[in-house]
Amino acid sequence: MTTLHERVSGSIFGLAYGDALGKPTEFLTLADIDRSFGSGGPSDLSEPALVTDDTQMALAVGEGLLEVLETGTALSAEVLAPVWTRRFVLWAHSPDNNRAPGMTCLRACGDLAEGKPWVRATIPGSKGCGANMRVTPVGLVGRLSSSTRAGAAQLQAALTHGHPTGLAASELTAFATWWLLEGMDPADVPSALRDRALQQREVYHHGWLGDLWSRSHDTSPEAFMARGWDECLAVLDRLDAAIAAGDRDTDPCDATGEGWIAEEALATALLCFLLYRDDPHAALRRAARTRGDSDSIAALAGAFAGAALGIEAFPSGWRERIEYADRLGAVATGLADASA
Repeated sequence: MTTLHERVSGSIFGLAYGDALGKPTEFLTLADIDRSFGSGGPSDLSEPALVTDDTQMALAVGEGLLEVLETGTALSAEVLAPVWTRRFVLWAHSPDNNRAPGMTCLRACGDLAEGKPWVRATIPGSKGCGANMRVTPVGLVGRLSSSTRAGAAQLQAALTHGHPTGLAASELTAFATWWLLEGMDPADVPSALRDRALQQREVYHHGWLGDLWSRSHDTSPEAFMARGWDECLAVLDRLDAAIAAGDRDTDPCDATGEGWIAEEALATALLCFLLYRDDPHAALRRAARTRGDSDSIAALAGAFAGAALGIEAFPSGWRERIEYADRLGAVATGLADASA
């Protein structure tokens, strides 16, 4: 039986492992990947194993959470938004920010750095996977109410990605991580996500999102969120069909999308994990061997697999090789301690 700390560590490090494994295959076709890495795709991390902005921003989210949790302050938009804003701006200005980050994050962080309120700095039409490739630490914090977990997940997305589908997909990504951490059978996660989407379809978290909805063309906050949840429900339909087919040979992107947008990153990553639910190494290889946003797909697949199976389920030696190992370990320990 894996411990809580092993599962939290598994999710934090699993995200980084997937990110590093998928980094060299992003933007490549399957034919290009197979020519470079063989028919199964990349199987081992390089040394050193460099990550992308996905891991860098997940660290910003996780370290920001710990900064607030260590004060004993309850999580809220009032305390988290300035902390995450500061950490996102530090990331944007860091010399390590040289991993081809998305333009949405860069544009929003530029406006945040100039002092704009986040509701005005965010890019309201963007639902890129940058909204949820960094959210999994929110799913690793114990003792949160469902509304707080949802609000925090949506807020971290909304700082840069203001589209309702980015918000909804981020909430679902955080809840999938939490449910797996808590021991939910992975096979039950898709139906639980569907139930969550239906229950939350017209819920707008005013205390977390302020008047963000008014930057859209929707007629009400409820209509704004319903649009995002409906797009998530549509991709969950495709996920259900892909799981039922159980096809391990076809590119998962054919079924659930290439992962450049938030709801497809969630669905395709979850598909890769569920196709190899007892073999996280195989799940990461499958995720990295995709024609889409391979590093983000593999990062989320690794976060899901690690939350379910723990750090020891990944190949030995990877922890010593991965970039930012000390920071990843500190976040994992801090989140596990906060949840104990």
